[in-house]
Amino acid sequence: MHIDFHDETKKVTEEYIDMVQRLISFAANQENITPEAEISISFVDNNEIQIINRNYRQIDKPTDVISFALEEKGEGEMEIVGGDLPVILGDIVISVDKAEEQAKEYNHSFQRELGFLALHGFLHLLGYDHMNEIDEKQMFQRQEDILNEFGLSRE
Repeated sequence: MHIDFHDETKKVTEEYIDMVQRLISFAANQENITPEAEISISFVDNNEIQIINRNYRQIDKPTDVISFALEEKGEGEMEIVGGDLPVILGDIVISVDKAEEQAKEYNHSFQRELGFLALHGFLHLLGYDHMNEIDEKQMFQRQEDILNEFGLSRE
């Protein structure tokens, strides 16, 4: 799994980036995603994610994570047949400010929250969602299973 990281906050250490890299690679393996797949993960502040949330979701407030799936076929769109092109799953944007706030709120480490948000965004790229109760239960259970198997359980 190739991950292109962008830290606009200058707050995410190499140690955290390495952990997210290992976690997402682990999750990709668990989900049978080709090792050649690519994603990007951007770390931003609350102001930046609020702008993104407002522009793309029409919700004018900061959120913790937003995913933009590139492999998702929208209504009326044709499937792209790529041949030898790499599989580009999409982009994940994480608010470091929200991750810090939520780590305190949920009484666990910043590392655990950052991993949770990265994995949550990644699962969205793979088509998991939580728009109804059944899908939510399935997605959240998958998140917990992967986090626990990886060794990033709640502290």
